[in-house]
Amino acid sequence: MELLLGFCNWSTLGLCAALKLPQISAVLGARSARGISLPSLLLELGGFLVFLRYQWYYEYPLLTYLEYPILIAQDLILLLCVFHFNGDVKRAAPYIALCVSAWFILTLQKWILDLAMPE
Repeated sequence: MELLLGFCNWSTLGLCAALKLPQISAVLGARSARGISLPSLLLELGGFLVFLRYQWYYEYPLLTYLEYPILIAQDLILLLCVFHFNGDVKRAAPYIALCVSAWFILTLQKWILDLAMPE
């Protein structure tokens, strides 16, 4: 049973590592971010950040949330691609600053994190 659980954990990590790669590759190949919804990408990124911060704050085992840093990194790469191909990489700075700020704001008070991630 433990072998099966280990396989499931590592296969999940592997699949998450490859989840956004086709989309990133298509954007780079087309040299265009047309068809990618910026609000959807930001919403997904925000959800991943809240979940990761919640798991980290409450000291869950690392393997239960290790895929989220991988997904966040891929979303950030995709976000930079969107701004690059739209011709304004500097516009990405406020969004990245917001993500970094949210990382710290979420744990200023326990109730903020609990409100962001209701059980």
